[in-house]
Amino acid sequence: MPVAKGATLDPAQTRAAMIDAASRLLYTRGLDGIGVAELCATVGVSKETLYRHFGSKDGLVAAVLQARSEQLVAGLREAVAAAGDDPAAQLTAVFEVVGRRHAEATFRGCAVMNAATQRHDGPARAVATGHLDRYLDLLVGIARAAGAADPEVLGRQFLTLVEGSTVLADHHRDARAAATARDAALALLRLQAPPHHA
Repeated sequence: MPVAKGATLDPAQTRAAMIDAASRLLYTRGLDGIGVAELCATVGVSKETLYRHFGSKDGLVAAVLQARSEQLVAGLREAVAAAGDDPAAQLTAVFEVVGRRHAEATFRGCAVMNAATQRHDGPARAVATGHLDRYLDLLVGIARAAGAADPEVLGRQFLTLVEGSTVLADHHRDARAAATARDAALALLRLQAPPHHA
């Protein structure tokens, strides 16, 4: 008898629940801070179930990081869209989202970049590259909308400020890192975009 969508045995629901539970655990403990047996026990599945859905622990890690990246990028895109057509307002919205993440009680840096640092080669690195590419695409879009002479360069400067503020917020406990980065980004925008745009 087929299992109804959303029922306990629904494979998609099981997979999503595993990703959600593993995401919190791996973010707190790190990729190497927990073995497969403990991971399965905490997530509430057998090793067979994990391997069936993800092939390996690395497969689960890649799925967790991909889901986290999609969530983070979607949050930024929504904030930019809600800010309207003004590039300065869009840029401000990006750093407001980043600052709210920094202020979360459970904040421990960017989950995707943390994982790529722990596992410099392999799936985590590949997901991190895609993650940064999506951030860059969004930020270059803001630079382009502002009429910047070289939107690719300006977008990379914005990305450097986003990622740098996250490192400072995590490792230097800088509560104003996002605000400082926002101010620098807006200054760059004013310098590199024509007055009628900025």
